[in-house]
Amino acid sequence: MPKRDETYMTITAAKGFEKSNAPFELFDQWLKDAEKSEPNDPNAMSVASVDENGMPNVRMVLLKEFDETGFVFYTNFESAKGRELLASRKAALNFHWKSLRRQVRIRGLVEIVPDEQADAYFASRARDSRIGAWASQQSRPVESRFAFEKAIAKYAAKYAIGEVPRPPYWSGFKIIPLEMEFWHDRPFRLHDRIVFKRPTPSDQWTKSRLYP
Repeated sequence: MPKRDETYMTITAAKGFEKSNAPFELFDQWLKDAEKSEPNDPNAMSVASVDENGMPNVRMVLLKEFDETGFVFYTNFESAKGRELLASRKAALNFHWKSLRRQVRIRGLVEIVPDEQADAYFASRARDSRIGAWASQQSRPVESRFAFEKAIAKYAAKYAIGEVPRPPYWSGFKIIPLEMEFWHDRPFRLHDRIVFKRPTPSDQWTKSRLYP
């Protein structure tokens, strides 16, 4: 685990912050650090959305891909988060790496990934996970565990031979950030916070420091 002074230098160093892709480079650096120190799922993130009544909703998912265009995860589009993100096309993400005392908050716009990209990722999943995507009516009531297992058996038999195709309701969301905030712990709760913002995805980032 990096010492706190080393973490401080990482976020406050001026080098590179003037570049248009600076927040993505910093995120990439922090994620790689987390992959070395987090005991479980360094790519875990919370995804926040709102329902049709304006009530907030949040849950944990796994980041599967990211680049300078955005952050991608995959899900059932008929689930609660799927319906909410399709309706609003806006989302917030949060990464918290306890071992590093670091956090990244992201807010932005939501796009659906191309079918070819979703197909490629779905094909890379374990076969049982692909069967589960067909069997699970995610977020909807199920009468018993047995009913779910019966659905799993049904689709396992249906796709016993050959490839398991991607369900039409299963795909990926890309969150295109308009704001990325990097936080890390400092002694006596005098934390460090740097935020990058841009009005639209085509604009340049601006950087500012926030009070903890």
